[in-house]
Amino acid sequence: MNRLRDLNGKNSAAGLVSGLLAITGPPALILEAASHGHFTPTQTILWMFSVYVFGGIFSILIPLYYRMPIVGAHSITGVAFLVTVTSQFTYHELIGAYIISGVLMLLVGYFGVFSKLLEFVPKQIIAVMLAGMITKYMINFITSINQIPFIGGMAFITYFIFSKWKTRIPPMVASVIMGTFLLFLTRPISNIGAAESFIVPTIQLPEFNFLSFLSVSIPLALLILSNDAAVGIGALKQNDFHPPMNLLITLSGFFSILTSFFGGQSANVAGMMSAICSDEEAGPKEKRYVGAIVSGFILLIFGLFSWKLVPLIRILPEAFTSMLVGFALIGVFGNSLSIGFSKPTMKMSTAFTFVIALSNVTILNLSAPVWSLIIGAFIARYIEDNPIGTSD
Repeated sequence: MNRLRDLNGKNSAAGLVSGLLAITGPPALILEAASHGHFTPTQTILWMFSVYVFGGIFSILIPLYYRMPIVGAHSITGVAFLVTVTSQFTYHELIGAYIISGVLMLLVGYFGVFSKLLEFVPKQIIAVMLAGMITKYMINFITSINQIPFIGGMAFITYFIFSKWKTRIPPMVASVIMGTFLLFLTRPISNIGAAESFIVPTIQLPEFNFLSFLSVSIPLALLILSNDAAVGIGALKQNDFHPPMNLLITLSGFFSILTSFFGGQSANVAGMMSAICSDEEAGPKEKRYVGAIVSGFILLIFGLFSWKLVPLIRILPEAFTSMLVGFALIGVFGNSLSIGFSKPTMKMSTAFTFVIALSNVTILNLSAPVWSLIIGAFIARYIEDNPIGTSD
């Protein structure tokens, strides 16, 4: 009952916005990654179920215990990366790679080496790798708006208006809602009732090999730690909270391992969502944790009904889906470019990292993002002489 008394208009609004941020654009990206990997409908639904259910549980239990707005979700940057590799491994090999990624995060948190790990590979290299990976989505984004000019144009205008006004509603959420409303208004969707039957969540058997460890587990863990956990923990500290950093990384690993056994890639500390719920506009500081719980319930409900929602998302027009993905990634893309090219002494390493990640080549069965990390970090450290620990 005490928790219910802490619920107010401001923290509930922050939680609603945070939850909408997670369920508007990212599901379309999951479906694209699943399509590239030729996942079955059941495997795709299990992926959606696991990341949202366990992300929701994280967002409910952890804030309740610590009374801090620590929001949990899956990693959208992680999914953007997985689109590039799901076709190279079997479904069960990917499950094994997800589990190892979670184990890596758990160990990083348990041994307290979070900051040291991120220093080993400069944050600029990770950011530029991510920018290179998702550049094609940004191109498809603009193309899709040209294909559905009225819907895309209105959604685009909405994005700019909400960016200019700087309201509590993120521009991405506002533009996706506007685009979805106009789609259903102008283009009635047929076969909406063609949903899958209810799927009972079952343990997915993993397969482990060294190649998936190199190509999937390590890059995925780095992306989650740098683009999600670091951002979320940083936002909490900026708003005068004192989260147990290493324990949160450990918990992110633990929840990600659980998620992986049911078909998803992660459930971890969320970056932007934690920033929304911890901001001073979310109400009195001691009650902001409720916003994270509200967000958690939204994710939990979305995940529980994934067997109904996945077929609905699948029948959306291809151009509209590309638009959703673009709006979901535009903020990540801009932020990655800003961070990646922020250091003048790393021009060569970041340039090579970007073009290699963009190339989508596979050499010795290692994907372009992996090679971009290896070559970019090598150039930064040994050609441009950027020492470890000075990548800020």
